[in-house]
Amino acid sequence: MPTSREVVALTFNAAWDESGLATVLAELRRRKAPATFFPTGRYAETRPAAVRAMAEAGHGLGNHSYSHPYFDDLGTRERTREVRTADAAIRTASGAEPLPFFRFPYSSTTRDSIEDVNELGYAAIEFTNDTNGYLGPAGGMTVDRAVRRAVGSLEPGAVLQMHVGSSAGDGVVLDAQALPRIIDAALEEGYAIVDLREFLAG
Repeated sequence: MPTSREVVALTFNAAWDESGLATVLAELRRRKAPATFFPTGRYAETRPAAVRAMAEAGHGLGNHSYSHPYFDDLGTRERTREVRTADAAIRTASGAEPLPFFRFPYSSTTRDSIEDVNELGYAAIEFTNDTNGYLGPAGGMTVDRAVRRAVGSLEPGAVLQMHVGSSAGDGVVLDAQALPRIIDAALEEGYAIVDLREFLAG
């Protein structure tokens, strides 16, 4: 984020299931901390209550494509369809106005794909670091490692990427477990949790 202030924004991608979401929303509510969620359109269609809960809690909703493909492999028409179909699904599920923020699946970008997304009126939102909590225990991750990756990334204007849902389908969501410790560590180091909309929605 364009600032020299010691602030950090929390973001969560959502493409799998609802595991961990209630825990994350409860912790954010308890801390009065804002976050931005990036659901896919397919997630919004299949889990509308989850996307509605994100919006009703006051958090911003970005766009993470409809079906989570590699945008490098798509042409302009396909990219447009992915973004617009996701936008419609997120609107329907949430009953809210999605943000003009787009996060590329797999963080895979090209100059052409960014230009296509910008032409549709979206800012491409990447991140300072991913906790890698989504890899789960099977991928060699632990809560401690997720926390260390987050805390090690703190710098003015940092954007942290986390995930809700379980990629392995086992219900284990390390980012949900790590979130209280991440927030505690950020506050202890003098960082404030800020809303991404504060900096980029204007």
